[in-house]
Amino acid sequence: MNKTTILKRTSRPFLVAAIAAIAAVSLTAAESTNAQQPVQRPGVARASDAPQSTSATYGDWVVQCQNGAPPKKTCEVMQVTQMKGKNEPFSRIIIVEPGKGEPLKLVVQVPVNVSFAAKVRVQTTASDPGLAAPFARCAPIGCFADFEINDEALKKLRAADGAGKLTFADATGRDVVIPMSFKGFSAALDALTRA
Repeated sequence: MNKTTILKRTSRPFLVAAIAAIAAVSLTAAESTNAQQPVQRPGVARASDAPQSTSATYGDWVVQCQNGAPPKKTCEVMQVTQMKGKNEPFSRIIIVEPGKGEPLKLVVQVPVNVSFAAKVRVQTTASDPGLAAPFARCAPIGCFADFEINDEALKKLRAADGAGKLTFADATGRDVVIPMSFKGFSAALDALTRA
């Protein structure tokens, strides 16, 4: 026997065994890939198909929800004001529910040119003394005041359905008055608590 014949004889069984091993690994990988793929049934949405955010309008208020990893879903009620002729927001009034059983929180965002000496005031009518809170922080996007809403304040806000106002002092100490509306506020708050 010459060397070439020996190599051919010994390599053929090795080649057959290698092909069989590769085929077995490929088949096992294909089966595990198929087993990991969920079967999509017609008319049934997967969790990844759910919208990442939703919004609904109630009068002059908007309820926005962001879907996070289950069971995380965060929602807020918001009203945004803009200066005439400009497209960017001037102020935001946001109601959030920090967690089930915790009191609602009202957050006001206004431009950064504010005085920390005066409190921010949210009034349901011109004669209402309103809710007042100091500015808590400023960032490049604006300054923020946080209000905790107790049951009495919540009743007053829910009862309002007309024009109110948001007042704060700018850096020179002048009052800045921003008209706000309570039209649809109660319905938006109901939607927030159901979300």
